[in-house]
Amino acid sequence: MKLSSSVAVVVTGGASGLGAATARRLASCGARVALFDRNADQGQAVAAEIGAVYCEVDVTDEASVDAGFALARRALGQERVLVNCAGTANAMKTAGRDRSSGAVRHFPLADFDRIVQINLVGTFRCIAKSAMGMLSLDPLDDGERGVIVNTASVAARDGQIGQAAYAASKAGVAGMTLPIARDLMDEGIRINSILPGIFETPLLQSAPEHVRSALGAAVPFPKRLGAPSEFAALVELMITNGYFNGECVRLDGAIRMPPR
Repeated sequence: MKLSSSVAVVVTGGASGLGAATARRLASCGARVALFDRNADQGQAVAAEIGAVYCEVDVTDEASVDAGFALARRALGQERVLVNCAGTANAMKTAGRDRSSGAVRHFPLADFDRIVQINLVGTFRCIAKSAMGMLSLDPLDDGERGVIVNTASVAARDGQIGQAAYAASKAGVAGMTLPIARDLMDEGIRINSILPGIFETPLLQSAPEHVRSALGAAVPFPKRLGAPSEFAALVELMITNGYFNGECVRLDGAIRMPPR
């Protein structure tokens, strides 16, 4: 699919990090972009910077997602591209001992569910609603109606200590990619997922320099954190290369995460 002013794009989690970098990249290609995010201040700032439409959206809330798509489509038309970057993380062992008191505890199930609801169910919610909208579009010359790109994580393959919820949610994103590609193959809608490694995101930017340096040094090559612009470049490739479908691609400098 060629990115141009005739193509509308929705980027979830578009106010910061990988989502903001993706929104900037696709806007620079001429696409008309809508940002879904809960952070209104940052979302409006990025939207003003790149000429996008900001929609305040919580991907765990169906009414919020419906309202976001309605607003984006009124402003830009039916999207041909959806990029799912909305997500979050937490860390706690499945069961363990409190270091100070010695009391035993397990991973709070409400916290596990929250991560799955945002990262996995929220991603699928946006996919299903965007794909349904794409069905209303006339196919392009090559029969294509739309493209979807998801953000999973290398944790889907080698999650670390404390990452049971996060790894499960991201493994779910990776695991549903091929079945969804098969669900949508007769409608001309492609879907792929990216499994990023350690990237220079707002979370890591707040970490001490020695922590960031150690993380970068653990990457086989290049020995640094990934740049959000590199993630965005792969998103663009997955959109524009029409034979890219049903794939989960690691973008990680060849790192394989250790237990901790």
